[in-house]
Amino acid sequence: MIEITGVHKSFGTTEVLRGVDLTAEAGTVTVILGPSGSGKSTLLRCINHLEKVDRGRVRVDGELIGYRQSGNRLHELSERQILKQRAGIGFVFQNFNLFPHLTAAENIAEAPISALGVPKARAHEHAQELLERVGLGDRGDAYPRQLSGGQQQRVAIARALALDPKLILFDEPTSALDPELVGEVLDVLRDLARAGTTMIVVTHEIGFAREAADTVVFIDEGRIVEQGPPAQVLDRPQHERTRAFLSKVLV
Repeated sequence: MIEITGVHKSFGTTEVLRGVDLTAEAGTVTVILGPSGSGKSTLLRCINHLEKVDRGRVRVDGELIGYRQSGNRLHELSERQILKQRAGIGFVFQNFNLFPHLTAAENIAEAPISALGVPKARAHEHAQELLERVGLGDRGDAYPRQLSGGQQQRVAIARALALDPKLILFDEPTSALDPELVGEVLDVLRDLARAGTTMIVVTHEIGFAREAADTVVFIDEGRIVEQGPPAQVLDRPQHERTRAFLSKVLV
């Protein structure tokens, strides 16, 4: 499903990703761990071409993201073509990014209507189904300001599901939440994992990684230091840098 090969990304003179190789099968959950500034969020943004890679390739379901290849040359796709690719890759951000002037249901229905031309009535019907799925069936008419942080993030997850994506990327989806609200969002992620949704999740929630991940990846200074099943990476890490990181977050 996901094939990342030799991805490099710099901002000015700062090298953020230094040759990342990563694959993930359809229906699996990959959890990415690492310290702040290690390149985790940049990697997610490269997967759906919110950031252009400097070198390397990203493929999702066999399709080269952001470019078409002609011989040995790459040609960047048009913005319209890139938007079409992004429709198949959901993205859930740290800070919800809901439209404040739209209700929960309208936030969810907006992309199917504008991006896919889904009739308004059908889009709102599907939005209600997705609200039920994330445990907010009675909050469709609420505006973001009327919802808790955890509820807003669950709406954001429902919005990502609205385009029926092949893959959903989660960028620290619980980091902006009060501690007592984290569980309700992780419950939704667990349900998605059980349903076979292909996910890449950047998080510091080690319990979630242990329970739901098929693969745990540890990134430091723009490189993948270690990856493998949760029991291996979390309980028997091979690399000293991984051990040092986990000794701090598992306290």
